[in-house]
Formats: sequence, C-alpha cells, structure tokens
Amino acid sequence: MLTITKELHDKIVAHARKDHPDEACGVVAGPAGSDRPERFIPMLNAARSPTFYEFESADLLRLYREMDDNDEEPVVIYHSHTATEAYPSRTDIGYANEPGAHYVLVSTAESGNDEGPFSFRSFRIVDGEVTEEDVEIVDGEGPA
Repeated sequence: MLTITKELHDKIVAHARKDHPDEACGVVAGPAGSDRPERFIPMLNAARSPTFYEFESADLLRLYREMDDNDEEPVVIYHSHTATEAYPSRTDIGYANEPGAHYVLVSTAESGNDEGPFSFRSFRIVDGEVTEEDVEIVDGEGPA
C-alpha cells in the first residue's frame, strides 16, 4: 500500500494538470528504507510528448546524486497519462527499474488542465510484473 499525504497527492495531481496535454513526470523522495514519500521533485518531461515521458538524463543524474547525498531514495515515481487510463503502458513497464518504488499514474484524460475528474493509481512493477496497490491519503504535511 502507498501511504501519501494529501499535500503530496495534490501536488502530483496539480503537476499533471499543469503539463497537460503533455505527460508530467517526477519523483517523491524519502529517507532510504523508510517507504515514506516526503520530498516532491517535479521533473521536466524531456520528450515534451502527450504519449510518452522521459527524464532528462542530466537532471536524473543530478537527482540521484542529491538523493544519495541526503540518504534518500525514490519512493514514488509518477507520471501522467493524458488520453488513456492510469495504468502502466508496455513502455512504462519496460522503463520501470526501481523495484522498491511505487509507480503512480494520474490520468487527466477526462478533465485536462481543468478541475474535474482524474484518476490516481499506484502500482508496483517488478521484473515486468504489474501489481496495483491501494492508496491511502493521510492528513499532514511533509517537507516540500
């Protein structure tokens, strides 16, 4: 199960809406070994595409060095789907290389940039195997 604060949940959804019609992507880091998402890190979709996301390699390297220096790991890796359901595509599954991470997908297909219906789902992806998990949204504020 993914347990995430309402504040972080809302930031992920806001990023997905802001970047629509392109896919949004980012990471929520947390203390290594804690499974606690705490630090929201929106990333630039280097592909600038409505059907694909790609982290800029230099940004990703910088992020991993920063997380290493802070004894953090990627607890949540998120991106949005702008025209399809919030379920990992074959490409998403192929790129999933963090077996301990929660892969969050937000679908903005129904509402785009506007307030309105969206889907927020979390998955574990290990060795190409996709397992959906429950999401618990809790009150509280984490570090920005």
